[in-house]
Amino acid sequence: MTGTPIRRRRFISSAAALAGSGFAHGVSVADSGSISYRCDIPVTGSYDVVVCGGGPSGFAAAVAAREAGASTLIIEGQGQLGGMGTSGHVSHWLGGRTSDCSRWVVGGLFRSFSQEAESRGIALIPVPDEGSKYQPHGWHMGQLSAGIPFDPFGMAGFLDEKAAETGFDVLLLTQAIDVRVENNRITHVIIYNKSGLSAFAAGTVVDATGDADIAARSGCVTVTGRESDGLTAPSTLQFHVDNVDQDALSDYIHTHKSPRFREKIRELRGVGEWPFPYDIFISVQLTEKGTMMINTSRLVGFDGTDGASVTRGMIEGRRETRLLLDLMRKHFPGFANARLKSVAPLLGVRESRRIVADYTLTVNDLVEGREFEDTVGFSAYGWDLPDPKKPSLQPMSEKKLKRRRPVTPIPYRIMIPRPVTNLICPGRAVSVERDVLGPLRVMAPCMAMGEAAGLAAASAVTGNTAFGDIDISALRTQLTNRNAIIEWT
Repeated sequence: MTGTPIRRRRFISSAAALAGSGFAHGVSVADSGSISYRCDIPVTGSYDVVVCGGGPSGFAAAVAAREAGASTLIIEGQGQLGGMGTSGHVSHWLGGRTSDCSRWVVGGLFRSFSQEAESRGIALIPVPDEGSKYQPHGWHMGQLSAGIPFDPFGMAGFLDEKAAETGFDVLLLTQAIDVRVENNRITHVIIYNKSGLSAFAAGTVVDATGDADIAARSGCVTVTGRESDGLTAPSTLQFHVDNVDQDALSDYIHTHKSPRFREKIRELRGVGEWPFPYDIFISVQLTEKGTMMINTSRLVGFDGTDGASVTRGMIEGRRETRLLLDLMRKHFPGFANARLKSVAPLLGVRESRRIVADYTLTVNDLVEGREFEDTVGFSAYGWDLPDPKKPSLQPMSEKKLKRRRPVTPIPYRIMIPRPVTNLICPGRAVSVERDVLGPLRVMAPCMAMGEAAGLAAASAVTGNTAFGDIDISALRTQLTNRNAIIEWT
């Protein structure tokens, strides 16, 4: 469906955007400033729901919206769906089961995708070995062992199939770069890919970018990082290795009672062989024994919303990968013959912008065990948000605060930004106190949020209503009918 071109005016910073990045060669201070850029952009389609971001929350939103009858488009910047799980190589869906693996905490699409992927050999649903203290899927009992590890390459194809079966449209290698807003409603999402600039008319928009990109560009209120200085948690560039002697690795961990190699790293630092600012090593077995995800690097001082900073993070991450792999082969039992299988093409950003909704979920809500009448899902994950300057420090663990309930509830209202009325933001950009990101930023609860957001988007279109005014009771009934978990006893 085509329409009348829309005229868009942009003020584009020149040298200032690259200042200090190392890429502004030949640009003097006098060249900095802005230019006015105008063009007519073709409107190339119209959808009930436009989902910006095809990661766990965006993919679940698109599936749910389409299954509810809404015409739906996903816009994804990478070459595959799945977000951090596939492109970011964080191939371990966390937060969806209790630590003893006895109960699912996230049902609905997350549980059904996990079970089908396991049946096809793409994922594992681990069961703890009662005779072993340390488990290979993170080498800790608890939430790491309760995660769902998977093959990212197989998962990308699996998600392609699910998209085709569900019937929503997909644009890969495409960026949602801006929006047109009238009367606090987004009318069009403006995109860029190899075809150039174009726009899609949108009834509702799901901002599943993780960085609240669409919310920020539409004028919604957002905050970034911690209150004191705006700094954010470290980033990670994940890599995978194979040909690991996992038996030797397991023997060392069990013998030394050191699943994260703290003592070994302390020794290496003492002799000047450990140049990194972090003090732990994390490896996770994926679907095959001997194939490990290395979730170790902690890149300090990078901003996931700044293009030049992300570029530097990718380059630094690849450099650290080479150094770390050399040290692993030389000093870490089991890794002597490890082969580099892949390095993620997407930087793992734990934290960036968050929206500010009418309600913000607080640490105290979790400590007191508050229940919410608009709960649309839960997370089993714990306090996990490293200090921005001390990447091996977990401030919330140091405080020893315990949640009264074993799960963190997800109120629907924390996904609703202001003042734009037809925009919803599932995922790690929700309205929470910063420390509450720990339990909510991982992928299983993001899928729970996305599924609820997709259903809400379809409902908002059908009822011609704002996201903040939809019938919550009806939404919860829909989720229950889809086998989502919205009550915890």
